[in-house]
Parts: sequence; structure tokens; C-alpha cells
Amino acid sequence: MWTSGRMSNAKHLLGLGISLYFWGLMDLTTTVLSGSARPLAEGQEDNLSDKLHQRMKRSWVWNQFFVLEEYTGTDPLYVGKLHSDMDRGDGSIKYILSGEGAGIVFTIDDTTGDIHAIQRLDREERSQYTLRAQALDRRTGRPMEPESEFIIKIQDINDNEPKFLDGPYIASVPEMSPVGTSVIQVTATDADDPTYGNSARVVYSILQGQPYFSVDSRTGLIRTALMNMDREAKEYYEVIIQAKDMGGQLGGLAGTTTVNITLSDVNDNPPRFPQKHYQMSVLESAPVSSTVGRVVAKDLDEGINAEMKYSLVDGDGLDVFDINTDPNYQVGIITVRKPLSFESKKSYTLKVEGANPHLEMRFLNLGPFRDTTTVHISVEDVDEPPVFEPSFYFVEVPEDVEIGTTIQIISAKDPDVTNNSIRYSIDRSSDPGRFFYVDITSGALMTARPLDREDVSWHNITVLAVELNNPSQVGSVSVMVKVLDVNDNAPEFARFYEAFVCENTKAGQLIQTVSAIDRDDPQEGQHFYYSLAPEAANNPNFTLRDNQDNTAWILTRRSGFRQHEQNTFYLPILISDNGRPVLSSTGTLTVHVCSCNDDGMVMSCNAEAYVLPVSLSRGALIAILACIFVLLVLVLLILSMRRQRKQPYIIDEEENIHENIVRYDDEGGGEEDTEAFDIAAMWNPREAQLVVKNRQDMLPEIESLSRYVPQACVMDSNVHSYVLTKLYEADMDLWAPPFDSLQTYMFEGNGSVAESLSSLQSVTTDSDQSYDYLTDWGPRFKKLAEMYGATDSSGALW
Repeated sequence: MWTSGRMSNAKHLLGLGISLYFWGLMDLTTTVLSGSARPLAEGQEDNLSDKLHQRMKRSWVWNQFFVLEEYTGTDPLYVGKLHSDMDRGDGSIKYILSGEGAGIVFTIDDTTGDIHAIQRLDREERSQYTLRAQALDRRTGRPMEPESEFIIKIQDINDNEPKFLDGPYIASVPEMSPVGTSVIQVTATDADDPTYGNSARVVYSILQGQPYFSVDSRTGLIRTALMNMDREAKEYYEVIIQAKDMGGQLGGLAGTTTVNITLSDVNDNPPRFPQKHYQMSVLESAPVSSTVGRVVAKDLDEGINAEMKYSLVDGDGLDVFDINTDPNYQVGIITVRKPLSFESKKSYTLKVEGANPHLEMRFLNLGPFRDTTTVHISVEDVDEPPVFEPSFYFVEVPEDVEIGTTIQIISAKDPDVTNNSIRYSIDRSSDPGRFFYVDITSGALMTARPLDREDVSWHNITVLAVELNNPSQVGSVSVMVKVLDVNDNAPEFARFYEAFVCENTKAGQLIQTVSAIDRDDPQEGQHFYYSLAPEAANNPNFTLRDNQDNTAWILTRRSGFRQHEQNTFYLPILISDNGRPVLSSTGTLTVHVCSCNDDGMVMSCNAEAYVLPVSLSRGALIAILACIFVLLVLVLLILSMRRQRKQPYIIDEEENIHENIVRYDDEGGGEEDTEAFDIAAMWNPREAQLVVKNRQDMLPEIESLSRYVPQACVMDSNVHSYVLTKLYEADMDLWAPPFDSLQTYMFEGNGSVAESLSSLQSVTTDSDQSYDYLTDWGPRFKKLAEMYGATDSSGALW
């Protein structure tokens, strides 16, 4: 029979205040039934003793052991004692220990059965060990008792402080929250045995964060403890929470954690403009949607509670300006809504409102959540380009209009207060053919070349207007010119017509249908009239029938055509249109006489070999050729003489080019000299005949000096027409020199912008000047050298 016991260590046990339970020294016994042990009551020991004396085999008598954790002594910790009834104390019994921790954590004295712990025990790592004990005969090794299992339990002491496993904590609570609003719950965990004593009983308290927050001592729930906490005054709070075991009693272990609490924003602050008056300026040339300036209303809130919406609520510029809200920076951006004009209105006043779109009902008493400010906007003047009135021109011109005819007056003005003078010109990229010309001062748009609707029916030209005092300011206007049709093209055959007639053709047979085309486009539509030319009106062979549908039939008038008599007929046909005036042309229909079969199919149209008449001799042919040769010689002679008449225009290298164009034998008196020339000769611009030859060299440029002339001095329109006609004639003249130029000298002399161009008054002093260098210039300057050179007393020239 096994017994187990444990000698208590009085000092250790009394120091820990823990009662140890053991049965071995008190002779308490247990009965092993089916491998399990039960404690016996005191009244059953005698009966059990009698029964045990009758049994042949003795069983284990053992105990459950308890040992304290965290033993700090230097000697092995005594756990308990195993003892068998068969052990007589002579050392014949050997005790063996096996199971969890045997030999590593626990050891047994194989003679006495004393069990010791040789390592430090920690209940939080392992709360109990299951071991097996056996008694053997030391001499034979035979088991004296059956092997039995027992447990060593590690008894807890308060050696672990509470820990916040999820700390530190981060929490938020809305500002201005009522007292007692829950913020966050913290939880501390104690690794000690919660079923034994108060080692794991935790109590919470607040070490830092009062008087703003409080904590529930039992649950660890943190609540607000102060009313009207304002985020704008203080936003962040650091709260320290302590958890202490042993129910918070003295000697208990404690742990702390930090809770960072942020006051979240609510809309409790209305927006306010830092300025009640704003002064802004904008150029009158600012385009629509351009920014004028920015206004901002300050809001101490943040996020959605600080969002702003700006609007214009009053002022005289509500239809001229607009305001938008920048969602990123919450500013109001004032922009131009309509074009500005300094000349029309120089300043505007706006009343701007900024308001919070998101409101909270419980804070409406802190409002109103809107504010207003006044914005004064000044419009600044800029030098604007000329403006055309109207902004678009549409002109209809007949194509037979004469060169130099004014077709439209283009008008532009300077919108600025200064009202500078305007100069007009044509953008040559819009009129590459140079069909038009505009007067530089009056804006009169004139034709410079003949118009032809059949070549170009529409002209889209751009007229430019430039300020005289600031050429960088340029305005433009589009002029659409529609060339109206004039009946200036005679109808003609649509193609070359060639007909065939059989020798056996009968009279009245249709041999050809002809039609015509006309490049003109009359409003009432095309209608052609056909008839035989006057010289063929009584043609005995063919007749014509007008179908009144712009076609005509050619019919045979007789039969019996013979190829050997005449194999080809030429029938002139007169074609007239319905225009005003009526134009007509003559087209020729070629008719071949052919031999055909019975079905009318052409077999052959070859004429017989032509034989010269007997009466035409070889001498007559030579005479005809001689006449032709003489005519050619005369034509070449005429052309040669014409080229000789043009010879003075050839440039001489030793002469000045301008002297070859015009020679002046006297000096004029400027514009005040009315007898030096006859102005009436320039009043007939229609005397030039149009030349259809195309100019091969480059077109001359017209350089005008009228821009230096006061605007009040305008050239007469008849003179413009004359100049344009002469210019067109020069462009079309194949024999005109390529170096021609046109200069306009309108004012010269006293009182003009250019003043006098004479050099007679250039010397204003009476000081002597030396002209001796003229003698070195050659014989051409001999006369000048004699006039200005100095002579000695002998009369010799120095």
C-alpha cells in the first residue's frame, strides 16, 4: 500500500500565508479502484483496514501535491513524499518517477521517496504536471506495487501586473458633447489565476486627463466629464489609465496605458469675412471667364463644416460678373461674365455673401452661419484695336463692274477715348489675286482688276484697320463679295459634233442631235435657240429643227448624196441664248457622206483621191508660196521696228535708272505750282484699253505716302480710278519694264509734313567751304568745279 506525504516548511508556508494539504503524515488513505483514486472518510478506515488484511495484493496509497510558483530559494524545493507499506525502511524498495517533467523539473529520492522541484516554476507557463510513480524491489527489480499516476499542481501567487494588450489607444469624440458621452473602453488582462484570490481582479482609475474625462473602475469605459469642450480651443488630449489588481488594494500590481483622444469638429462657428470692403481692378480687354480677384470668408471649423458657398446678392454688376467657389481652398473667385468697356462704365460694386451649406440644428443659435462683404471693381482703360461697324460685310457686285468702282465703304473707329485716326488695308493672303483695293483713309473698297464670275464667283477678303498712332493695334473685318452673273459668254456646242449620212439616205432623215452649253448662269435658267447661219439659211442639203428643249435636230433636205461628188459637208449652226444682251456663236457640224449597206450600216467613208484641177499650174502654186513668204518677212520687220522703239527703256549701266523713265528739263514748284503740269489730263481714267496679255514678271507693289498726310486731305475717287486702271494696264502689258514703280507725291514744299525737299537752302551759314575735290571727279564735273572752285590772281583754277 502506497502512502504519500509532505513535510511543510514552516517558514516558507507561514511567509506565503498558504495552507498546504497533505494526507501522508496524517495516515489518510485512498483506495485505487479501476485505476482511479478517491479519498476515504475517517469512519471507513477501520473497515478498510480489515478488508486490506484479507487481500493478497497491496495497492498504492498516494496524494495530490501542491507547490508554489516562483520559488526563489537556492535549495531544491520540497514537493512531497511517496511511501509504500512494503517499505520497511531497510532500503530494499526503489522508487521510480516518470511522466511530465520527471528528471528535469522534478526529482525523487529512490530510497526515501522524497520529491523535489529543481527548476523555477511558473503557473502562467504551466499550471500542473501529471507524473507516474512505481516501487521496485531493489535486488530483483520486480515491481512491488502497480504503477500509479498523480498530479502536481502549481499554486498561483500575484506575480503578474495587469497589461493593456491593445494600447496605446486612439479615440475621438465630437466637440461640445454632453457630459457622460462614451469615448472608448479600455481592457487590461492579468495573467494570474482569476479563480484563486484577488490576484486577477482588476480595478481601473484615471491618472491623467481630469477634469475632462472619467473612467469606469470596473468596465474601463472612458466618458466625457466636462461640458462644452471646444475643439478650436484645445483639440488633442492625452489620457493615462491605470489598471491595478488585488482589487486595487495596497500591494497590488498595476499597469498603465495611454489614450489619445481627439475632439472631432462640428459646425459651431459661423463664417466671417476678415474685410468688409475689397478693392479690385480689371482691364477692359479681359476675356470672358477671366479672373478678376478672390474673396475668402474665414471659418474656424474644418472639413465639411468649413465648406463655403459664395454668391452675388446685390450690386450693379450682377449681369457683368460672376463668382465661383474653389472647393479646394474655399475661396470665392470673381470672374468676368460679359465683355467690359471702359468707355461705357468705369466701375462696379458687388455685394458678396459667403455661407455654410452644411448646418447642425443644435448650433443654429450660434449663427447666422453667413456673412457679406462689399467688392468695388474698377475697369482700367487699354488701347483697343479699331472696331468695325458692322462686324461683317456682304457685297454683291456684277462681274462687268469697271475697274476703280467703289463697291463698299468700310468703316471702323477707335473705341478708346482718344479716338485715333484709322488707316485701312487689305490682308493680301485673303486676296491673292489682288482683285480689290481699299482707300487707306476713307475705307472705300474698290475693284482693282476685272471680275469674272465664271472664274471666281465668291471673294472672301479681310480688311484691316490700323491705328495711326499705334500700328500694333489692328482690327479686322470679313467682307464677302458675291460676283453677280452678267451675260458675257455666248453659248457653244457641248462637244465637237461629227455626223454621217448614207448615200442612199432619204430626205427628212435625222442625222444628228446637237446641244449647247453656256458658262453664264441666268436667274431664269438657260434657254438656247438654234438656227442655220445666215450664209447657210438656204442650204439645199440639210435643214435644222429647234426642239425648244435646248437641243436641235439636223435633218436631210434631199436624197441622192454621192461620195464621189462631195464626201464632206460643213454646216454652220447659229446658237443664241436668252440673256440680255443676247449673245450667239456659230458652231460647225461636219457631215461625212458614207457608203452604207441595205440596213443603213456605214461601210466606208473614205473619199476618192483628190486630184488637182488641170487649170491650177505649178507656177501658180509657187506664186502663192512667195506671197506667204513676203507676208512673213513683213511681220518680222514690224516686230523688229517695235522692239527698237522700246529700246530707250533698257538700262544703261552708266546712267541712273530713274533718268530712263522720265526726264525733267525744268524744276517744278511743288503743289503750289499750278502751271507746271495739266491736272485735267488725269481726269480721264477710261482712256486706257485693256490688254489681255499676261504679265510674266512680278507684280509691282503700291507704296503710298498718304499715311504721312493729314486725314483731311483725301485724293479724289476719280484719280484713284485712273491710277488703278493704269496699274492694271501696266500689269497686263508684256513689254512694260519690270522695274516700273508708282510713287504718290501729294504734298511737298512749305507747309507740308515733308517740308521743302530742295537743297538750295541747305547751307545756312556764310562760311567758306572748299570744293577743290570736284576737280578730281572728271570732266563731267568740270563746270561745277569752275563755278565753286577758288582761283588765284592769275585766274588759274586751284
